[in-house]
Amino acid sequence: MSTENIAVVGIGRMGKGIALAFAYAGFDVDLIDSEDRFREDFSTIENETRIEIKAELDFLQSIGIISNTQIESINSRIQLLPFADASAALSNADFVFEAVLEIPQVKQSVYKWLGEQTRAEAVVSSTTSTMSANDLAAMLSAPQRFINAHWLNPAHLMPVVEVSPADLTATVVVKKMTSLLERIGKITVVCKASPGFIISRIQALALNEAARIVEEGVATAEDVDKAIKYGFGIRYATLGMLEFIDFGGGDILYHGTRYLGDNLSEQRFNVPEIVQNNMENNRNGLRDGEGFYDWKNIDTNDFNRQKMTDFVRLLQHRQLMPAPESINEK
Repeated sequence: MSTENIAVVGIGRMGKGIALAFAYAGFDVDLIDSEDRFREDFSTIENETRIEIKAELDFLQSIGIISNTQIESINSRIQLLPFADASAALSNADFVFEAVLEIPQVKQSVYKWLGEQTRAEAVVSSTTSTMSANDLAAMLSAPQRFINAHWLNPAHLMPVVEVSPADLTATVVVKKMTSLLERIGKITVVCKASPGFIISRIQALALNEAARIVEEGVATAEDVDKAIKYGFGIRYATLGMLEFIDFGGGDILYHGTRYLGDNLSEQRFNVPEIVQNNMENNRNGLRDGEGFYDWKNIDTNDFNRQKMTDFVRLLQHRQLMPAPESINEK
């Protein structure tokens, strides 16, 4: 049993998912309502929350991930608390995960409350997907203990959590947060305080471009989604985007992007300066020995073999691997 005390403030979809992620890993979690309600109203929400959490666990049991006994033990580790009864849990918490509405006034009120209720050494984080860590840290009386931890939905299943410290966040707080998340099986990525973090920025561009393709009549929604699921998406499950630039060559990206800019929209397809600089200085990736990564001491044959093996295994798992000599079976 872990010794750290975990509190999650906000019992919406993300709050429930975070609480489930910790309980699943063996932590006791206090899931706290951020709104001061009448007892009867909280009882209704508590019952609904229990049903939703049980449904998630039942699903995992139905596909053979956990047992009936584990459903009971995981569920028992989540304690739901009304706003009025949260003082003891918050005063003992080592980590507090805020998961309330993405409204500045709401967060301001919650952080004022957390500043009054939590210990000076407790780490306080937000699950926001858009708001800057600097803006939120300023709402807390001790900004050095604040850090953004952006979970992806569904929080208990998605592997990655984006960790974004504010300018005033203490270095030890970053280490504490990444260590805690990695202990429950999450993969952490760290980025500076910036709107949209990493995933939301890339995702917003891709989603909007997909919508524009349909808007312009270039392809149907069905064909765009097939292209993403079986082409774009599955490729980047085994090879990161920057790895892919180096793999194919930064100059290929440069010239391709310039063509799209000239023929579609220069504003939408503008070559980043870092790509142009790399190309002009012969840092095009794998074949030059340097790009976004240093490839000089990498056995490229081993690298290619490992990546292709991972890709084939993924295709097999998704039942997308072409059958050998299938034409002879017809």
